[in-house]
Amino acid sequence: MEVRPARTPDELAEALRLRQRVFADEQGVPVAADRDGRDPEALHVVAVEEGRVIGTCRLVFDGRVARLGRMAVEARRRGAGVGRAVLEEAERLSREAGAVRIALHAQTYVSELYARAGFVERGQKFFEEGIEHVAMEKRLA
Repeated sequence: MEVRPARTPDELAEALRLRQRVFADEQGVPVAADRDGRDPEALHVVAVEEGRVIGTCRLVFDGRVARLGRMAVEARRRGAGVGRAVLEEAERLSREAGAVRIALHAQTYVSELYARAGFVERGQKFFEEGIEHVAMEKRLA
């Protein structure tokens, strides 16, 4: 498995299709909620295995804060370290871009993945698109 920024329009399209399978098909999130217009400005991280995108997230930079979102892993590969590897690469790329912290909204059922990576919960739990989330962040510098 190789984890890195998406290199081609085809890889980005495959990452978007993975997000649609995970968020829309599995979780019932409207496609319009996932496609919020920020993808063109984002840095997309992909995990590629045998030529297929099996994991992804995006980073949107707001000053020196990297906003990580849209983390998705192919269903058959969950629990195999793909999400952790994508998260590690997103942190590396955020530091490289000059970010001093990463902020995200974690679905609560996977918040432990982020906690193990050093992210800390901030504030109360809340709902986005009918799914319970918690704000989390990690200082990078």
